[in-house]
Amino acid sequence: MDDDAELCALIRDFLSPHGFRVEAAHDGREGLARALEGGFDLIILDVMLPVLSGFEVLSMIRKSSAVPVIMLTARTAQEDRITGLNEGADDYLPKPFGAGELLARIRAVLRRIEKSAIAAPRTISLGGVELNPQTRTVSVHGERMDVTAIEFDILEFLMRSTGRTVSRDELTAMLYHRESTPYERSLDVHVSHLRKKLEAAGPLIHTVHRAGYMFAPAPAHADRRAQ
Repeated sequence: MDDDAELCALIRDFLSPHGFRVEAAHDGREGLARALEGGFDLIILDVMLPVLSGFEVLSMIRKSSAVPVIMLTARTAQEDRITGLNEGADDYLPKPFGAGELLARIRAVLRRIEKSAIAAPRTISLGGVELNPQTRTVSVHGERMDVTAIEFDILEFLMRSTGRTVSRDELTAMLYHRESTPYERSLDVHVSHLRKKLEAAGPLIHTVHRAGYMFAPAPAHADRRAQ
């Protein structure tokens, strides 16, 4: 979704030879209606849209869909990027951008989804949290929890590494297929969202100072036996 019709046409012309079918919407209301109809593997969403802003569109999409979303933002608007991540974006791309980088980010996001669907490993249950890779659903004490695609991938990676510190570089490489940068806050924002959503199960995702993150459920209290 972008109100720049020429940019949309250029994106379509570039992505089509790579096997992508691209549809364009030029205002937020039209884009939201089409997104909610379903059938899209990924949505590219500009922040500055007429009628409804990209943030408003993303917020409403996230109420009913976990479809991956890559947001387009102004290069200097760091607050825009953080807001987009807070609303559930899977990645962001600053304007102006190169077509090759857009393609790489699209492929990285779709690769995460496809890899999880193909592998379809068994359900993981730890600390009151149940994660089902086949259906890509998460439950906390039996209650379904809404997560974005990228939040699911982070949680799955951390749960499969329970008790081990996972570095930010590991997570960034898994999510974006690149190294993390010292000033990048996207990963921290996603982890912060997960912590809030997992509050009912207690503190599960811990920050290891200058090292990364660890998923570590509190140990159950052992039964005491009289001597």
